Amino acid sequence: MNPFGYQGGPAPPRNSYQQDQYRQYSFNNQTTNTHTPIQRSNTFSIADRREHYLWDLFQRVDTDHSGSISVYELQNALVNGDWSPFNIETVRMMVGIFDRDNNGTIDFGEFRGLWKYVEDWSRCFKRFDQDNSGSIDCTEMSHALRAFGYNVSDRFVGTLIQTFDKYGTGDITFDNFVQACVTLSTLTNSFRARDYESKGSIIIQYEDFLTLVISSRPDMRGS
Repeated sequence: MNPFGYQGGPAPPRNSYQQDQYRQYSFNNQTTNTHTPIQRSNTFSIADRREHYLWDLFQRVDTDHSGSISVYELQNALVNGDWSPFNIETVRMMVGIFDRDNNGTIDFGEFRGLWKYVEDWSRCFKRFDQDNSGSIDCTEMSHALRAFGYNVSDRFVGTLIQTFDKYGTGDITFDNFVQACVTLSTLTNSFRARDYESKGSIIIQYEDFLTLVISSRPDMRGS
């Protein structure tokens, strides 16, 4: 099973959990919760500490104490390295990937997978953010796509950056890097499913084309 929630396409490197001082995203500490902090014992294993850390984090993100996290609660808890809020479409996409019971929210079991997904993509982002600027430009994106196995032109990379550059700065923040890569992966998998002879070209009907593109958009449940 692919640990990143989707089949095929770019997968961030799989490393064991570690506290990385360089983050492309941050947990928004302004989210509050009145629960009693979990007491940590030195006898806890790494797995126990990880579980307690995630539970504490989950409770802080679940600001209405409902026992599950909505799209907007998750968005409010995440900020990029430049302190800009996460793109709501990226958040919807992540919720859609891990919402196994299709109720539009994330329970704690689902949250475990989602948070590892964010951490793994963060390490991936750091790998290609070669100038440590906290964003990915066209050159860095080109290197990333080649590493993921995509053979695309510089013109396409420019179009991709322009499409996901919400600030018009010529580069993309962490949240939009994730969305761009997952969207490209989804479209590529849909294309491959129709490229029966692996020629790199397909003949597609208009409605099939619309279905391919629309199905690659983030799930709007929980919005």
